Amino acid sequence: MANLGIKFCGVEFANPTVLASGILGVTASSLKNVIRNGAGGVTTKSIWLEEHKGHKNPTMFGTENYFINAVGLSDAGIEKALSETFPEYNDGKLAPIIASIVAGKIDDFGLLAEKISECNPDIIEVNISCPNVENEFGKPFACVAGDAAKVTKVVKKALGGIIGGGKNIPVIIKLSPNVSNIGEIAKACRDAGADGFCAVNTFGPGLAVDINTRMPILTNKVGGVSGPGIKPLAVKCVYDVFKATGAPIVGTGGVLTGEDVIEMMMVGARLVGMGTMVYYRGVEGFKKVVSEIEEWCEKNGVKNLEEIIGTVKI
Repeated sequence: MANLGIKFCGVEFANPTVLASGILGVTASSLKNVIRNGAGGVTTKSIWLEEHKGHKNPTMFGTENYFINAVGLSDAGIEKALSETFPEYNDGKLAPIIASIVAGKIDDFGLLAEKISECNPDIIEVNISCPNVENEFGKPFACVAGDAAKVTKVVKKALGGIIGGGKNIPVIIKLSPNVSNIGEIAKACRDAGADGFCAVNTFGPGLAVDINTRMPILTNKVGGVSGPGIKPLAVKCVYDVFKATGAPIVGTGGVLTGEDVIEMMMVGARLVGMGTMVYYRGVEGFKKVVSEIEEWCEKNGVKNLEEIIGTVKI
């Protein structure tokens, strides 16, 4: 049987599947349930400094081809993560946990990183794909190389003293696909100290219309697009980030099967995040995906997943 274990930024995962941010990652019990159902690790919902309300329902809609959401990054704030989510998850910890943080101001990312480090996450994911409230045009930090690099530097600086004290928490930057050159953005972050990446966030925004009411389906009108329809685009983004940086990547976007995981890894991903897979296959889908990976490896004579990472050349 193939060895499905993966080391990512020095952290050991039993297999490459990871719950993506924003899906089922609300409570410690739901996160642990994902691990019991086969995932190699989990990512929390993106955590804010203060409570963030998000958008009103309906916030999600899906078809067999795509999924669209405008949840609005709702979250109870850092204090709940400090007092409830992480203590409960770390009590009898089953697998690595990635703490996703989000902010509207660059300096807030540093404050969040310092605070979340108290929870001892295995990895910190910096979600720079949210609207940049410091920019009157609402452009996400992830869309400008200079802004993305600034956030990266602020987070790494905030953790600098902690690293000196013996805590070295890897920092990965969550990139947006809605840019002309994602490799350029990734390289700027890598040069600023990023240890790796999560690629990619949702595409869009997209619009879904109820043809009976002639109105948008989502209360927010538009939302981020994910699901099987975006997979080829996400695969290309992962390839571009890997080619530009060679850094460890959590590949996400349209992944539903074990074969999809293999594809993501062949273009450079070391871990593969799955979110809307849960919508299509249920939380037990993680076990099915891992089984499909094992079957593929056995059929193709692969003994260790390390053999296939970044093997596709264009």
